[in-house]
Amino acid sequence: MKTLLSLGHGYSAAALAARLIPQGWRVIGTTREADRIAALRDQGVEALLWPCEIGAALDQATHILASAAPDGSGDPFLHACRDQIMAARPEWVGYLSTTAVYGDHQGGWVDETTPVNPQSARAVARVLAERQWLASGLPVQVFRLAGIYGPGRGPFEKVRDGTARRVIKANQVFSRIHVEDIAATLLGSILHPNPGAIYNVCDDNPAPPEDVLTYAAALLGLPEPPTVRFEEAKMTPMQVSFYSESKRVRNDRIKRDLGVKLAYPTYQDGLRGLLR
Repeated sequence: MKTLLSLGHGYSAAALAARLIPQGWRVIGTTREADRIAALRDQGVEALLWPCEIGAALDQATHILASAAPDGSGDPFLHACRDQIMAARPEWVGYLSTTAVYGDHQGGWVDETTPVNPQSARAVARVLAERQWLASGLPVQVFRLAGIYGPGRGPFEKVRDGTARRVIKANQVFSRIHVEDIAATLLGSILHPNPGAIYNVCDDNPAPPEDVLTYAAALLGLPEPPTVRFEEAKMTPMQVSFYSESKRVRNDRIKRDLGVKLAYPTYQDGLRGLLR
């Protein structure tokens, strides 16, 4: 039986599991949140509360997906059980990273050949974790994800309740990806493994964030959210770090090498799908 061990079973991993389980896969997932155990089991995932002993799961796993956020020492699972993981013999390993590793390109285009230039602590940690996994000797593929959205993660709630604000910053552009297209990309890699490969996972339409809110409001038949200048916006440190970087991310490699056909190639497609 094909078995996926999902280290840090979160939003993107859940979308992949929802495709694999109906195909007869076994999925084992770790979580730090005890109150998520029952929900994961309802989804058909064999849930493990981390930290825990994962040796038996590693022995049974044919595939491993690592998506936990790194810390100063890199990937938390490699830090906690490096020897066990490196002794495993999976057919495929996927590591979920972020396009933040490229840093700021002032709205310019980047692809997988662009040198990494992390400018935030979280991006520095991601680069370290990428390198740790790639140096593990396992058949690792790295997936650099753009801004993730999907069911339960969209702009509609804030637009509806009136809390959305269109933050205006000159030349600010983000790339995005619907969670279902992340799952399709991971499945494409499982079917066409290429150890050592790095893939950008994003849609075809990088755009200013204020445009997304404008479109969401139009779909809802509501007024355009008010604008606020970036310098005057009340933002969390994480939001500030996002706005400190602007780039357009190319996705040619996932289409060419993995045969991915995006279900939601633009944010307009994705938002219409969410509203339906």
